[in-house]
Amino acid sequence: MTDVNVSPPSRLAEGDSGQPARSAGAAASPPLVDIIELFFFAYRNFVSDPDEILARFGFGRAHHRVLHFVNRHPGMRVTDLLDILRITKQSLGRVLRELVDQGFIDSRAGSSDRRQRLLYVTPKGEALARDFVALQSARIERALAECGGPEALGNARRFLVSMIDPEDRGPIEKFITRADRAAEELRRLAPGPRSGG
Repeated sequence: MTDVNVSPPSRLAEGDSGQPARSAGAAASPPLVDIIELFFFAYRNFVSDPDEILARFGFGRAHHRVLHFVNRHPGMRVTDLLDILRITKQSLGRVLRELVDQGFIDSRAGSSDRRQRLLYVTPKGEALARDFVALQSARIERALAECGGPEALGNARRFLVSMIDPEDRGPIEKFITRADRAAEELRRLAPGPRSGG
């Protein structure tokens, strides 16, 4: 299960010299090939822990992404999920069907529009999503600790936000903040362990 597809470079963008054409800014700074390759390898390892668990269910990375976002945003509409994942409706339909059939996701009709499908994780789906977050958080925490501790988190966050297209940054940050606030509110309202008296 890999997201990396290698194909030969296109010759359409080559200049007269037979070398790939460069943009105007490319001559000014060397290419960041090492960073590009580190992204590939970091992503490969970042997803490898969940991949092993997903394989037990016959699931792939799209299943993981659906579980993650539905767990973070209970009641999410199918149309919103399509916008986030940027996969075809048919692909999402297949993934959702498998997650619903195996009891990880519950799909309900909207209260104001019965044609609208709202998605919720089941307890089984929530547990699996929580396992994935724990695995990936542990990997991120180890990397941040190796990079210098508390300030590394802020730097990593700023870097990742800067990698997002400028027009998408605001909406994505609001989307994440809403989920963080909702999760915090649930933690606040959840009954905690009682102290002995």
